[in-house]
Amino acid sequence: MGDGRARGRLVTSRETAEVWPADSALVSRVEPSPNHNERAGGIAPDMLVLHYTGMRDGASALARLRDPTAAVSSHYLVEEDGSLIQMVPEARRAWHAGVSRWQGQSDLNSRSIGIEIVNPGHEHGYRPFPPQQIATVVKLCRECVERWSIVGDRVVGHSDIAPSRKEDPGEFFPWDQLSAAGVGHLVTPVEIRSGRFLTRGDVGPPVAAWQQMLASYGYDCEATGTFDDATHFATLAFQRHHRPRKLDGCADTSTVATLHQLLLTRP
Repeated sequence: MGDGRARGRLVTSRETAEVWPADSALVSRVEPSPNHNERAGGIAPDMLVLHYTGMRDGASALARLRDPTAAVSSHYLVEEDGSLIQMVPEARRAWHAGVSRWQGQSDLNSRSIGIEIVNPGHEHGYRPFPPQQIATVVKLCRECVERWSIVGDRVVGHSDIAPSRKEDPGEFFPWDQLSAAGVGHLVTPVEIRSGRFLTRGDVGPPVAAWQQMLASYGYDCEATGTFDDATHFATLAFQRHHRPRKLDGCADTSTVATLHQLLLTRP
């Protein structure tokens, strides 16, 4: 586990006299954000949360992440050309996760490192991520998980930890490339076939069993036995990350079997 001390070379922001050491040699420049504070209880980060910016361009996203009135930030911003900007030291608590839960824990800002990836998102023309951008994301994520001893099932997307309100980094994000680099937890999705499935409005023990599977992996899902909106969105978030070929929020055989394999192979 990392000790939180600064690493890497000194980088000076072009817009401020503030100077602090970047945590990674991958960083092109530091653009400090005022939006950060101490991690609760002084805990070290043990999660990695990936986002897309969901804005029209990288400059707009950077401005918002550094705007004190916006009260949002992340540790890193990865531009489409692969350049990397650091805004908050890894030892500090950036404000990127919002109201969220994973594996029964809240205040995920205190527990995580946040990486924003420039992409317009679903609202402004969601598109695949450029190879040079993903190459930087993979290298940075690998550094972070090694520096802080982050286990695979705690490398998540924003939609995993806030499924009812977030979609990022979305179905185009190549989780398989992270997995190939030893980052995250992934299995080959089970083939999609016709058959029975669970969906909104269904009730009974099979629904409760599916909800318990989602909760066991980490999703904020209560085993009520009713396939409600929260269950739908948790299922959809799971599909975006682990079975992106078909996104419908239904617990079909492929979705259930894929999660079963993840539970059997979790770190």
